[in-house]
Amino acid sequence: VALTEAGQRLLERLQPALGQVHDALEEMNHFRAAPAGLLRINATRAAVQTQLGPRLAKFLLAHPDVRLELAQDDGLVDIVAGGYDAGVRLHESVPEDMVAVPLGPALRGLIVGAPSYLAGREIPQHPRDLHRHECVRFRFASGHLYKWQFERDGQALEIDVPGRLTLGDQNTILQAVVDGLGLAYVLEDSARPYLDDGRLVAVLEDWSEPFAGFAVYYPRQRQMSSALRAFIDLLRG
Repeated sequence: VALTEAGQRLLERLQPALGQVHDALEEMNHFRAAPAGLLRINATRAAVQTQLGPRLAKFLLAHPDVRLELAQDDGLVDIVAGGYDAGVRLHESVPEDMVAVPLGPALRGLIVGAPSYLAGREIPQHPRDLHRHECVRFRFASGHLYKWQFERDGQALEIDVPGRLTLGDQNTILQAVVDGLGLAYVLEDSARPYLDDGRLVAVLEDWSEPFAGFAVYYPRQRQMSSALRAFIDLLRG
């Protein structure tokens, strides 16, 4: 079932008024003793794994009148058009017209590989050495292929690494690297359990400097709901 052309045009005309009604209802929600209603969040899978997922139970238990819908999407989503209250992305990916609230500490990307892959191979000492290695690459949902980024002592490099395997999910990439299929660029937080138990080792750590982490963002023109405010307070706590 889809809207007719006339229905779509009517919806577009009514959208500003519907937004004002939504904002008015959410403003009324501030007078409630506790946050309530539906909260829709769009976040990358990495943000869900490292920032949101571990806190979901605490949030829902603390706010029994809130219904939470969490969409995992690695693409650059228009949260207004998608009907979301907020999004969670790396700070560098937040649209300029949004209010961004930093979450958690700075992040660090690491180049990791399995001991079985590195055995008998020359350990890379410089990012350009990666051209002599098999690398597991990452493609965003938008279709953009990620080029590995490095920085040391103010010198920044971007390497389009070679590799026969390209994936779109960090957990799948980690499993491929554990299986010895090559090196990969992953977030340190995601790789930490594998590094701690020896399934993976890190290389080029002196080229892996921290960068701004995740941020939750929402439309500048929209009144923040009490449910969203409570959610942000929990993530920052």
